[in-house]
Amino acid sequence: MTLKIEDLHKSFGTNKALNGMSFTANTGQLFGFVGSNGAGKTTTMRIMLGVLNADSGKVTLNGKELTFADRKNFGYMPEERGLYPRMKILDQLVYLATLQGLDRKEAVARSKYWLERLNIASRAQELVQALSLGNQQRVQLAAALVHDPQFLVLDEPFSGLDPLAVETMTAILKERAQAGTTIIFSSHQLDLVERICDRVGICSQGSIVAQGTIDELRTTTDQQFSVQLPVELPSLQTALAPFETTVTEQGKHSFHLSLARTVNDQELLQSLLKLGPVHSFTPYRPHLTELFSNIVVSPPVTDEVNKPQKARGLAKLFGKKK
Repeated sequence: MTLKIEDLHKSFGTNKALNGMSFTANTGQLFGFVGSNGAGKTTTMRIMLGVLNADSGKVTLNGKELTFADRKNFGYMPEERGLYPRMKILDQLVYLATLQGLDRKEAVARSKYWLERLNIASRAQELVQALSLGNQQRVQLAAALVHDPQFLVLDEPFSGLDPLAVETMTAILKERAQAGTTIIFSSHQLDLVERICDRVGICSQGSIVAQGTIDELRTTTDQQFSVQLPVELPSLQTALAPFETTVTEQGKHSFHLSLARTVNDQELLQSLLKLGPVHSFTPYRPHLTELFSNIVVSPPVTDEVNKPQKARGLAKLFGKKK
């Protein structure tokens, strides 16, 4: 199944939150949605879920605009805590599961299963407000998963988690993707996004500025190498002048080289060896963090959606029934 975000535009007063936001996520994909604060990620997710209406553009599933029935197959985890703080954890999950149409027996069984998987079963009878922020995140993920949705939309799901919790959540997301769930999540932890995502969309100022697989995004038009050898920068630049190489010093005796793809890397290495012992000569591809820094424009400091909309039950979350 293909979920497509098509040319979304959305403004809040004079603040243009979305300016042609477009991307596609397919069945079983982990799609990482990254961008600066205010780049349009949360607004896009809220439009996908029917919490907000776009000024123009549409969200489609297999070519047809999303309906109320389609959104029943979505699990949503907001960045803000969306739980009832004075309600017991298990009772809350069971209640949310029944809102999704599960009978009580199945709701209890699934709630207990996800609490166990997320290592918080021992806290099932405690109030949400008694949990740490990280454990509240685990409960929110359980709430998004309890009805076995075909689509997961997660806004900063790793926020506040310790390394062990991150690994637990990562394993669950990979498992759900392998089972055919389409997962779209935003995160500022770019190393994590790079490690687990099938595809990534980088957004800036309300639109996607780069998207593709990690390999596609990291592919450069030139050759790049990381080199370590005991020479000074001027000597290295002089020696590599015939190759028309851009040399950047990274640290003491550590350099970054950028040169045309037509250059023979073995000839380059032989020239380096004439200068002295080469301790490292490694092909280099930029990581997601570097790509992000190079292409993203930070927006002015402002609330992305101005005043947050108050949720009013399931209909508010999943759109009005038609």
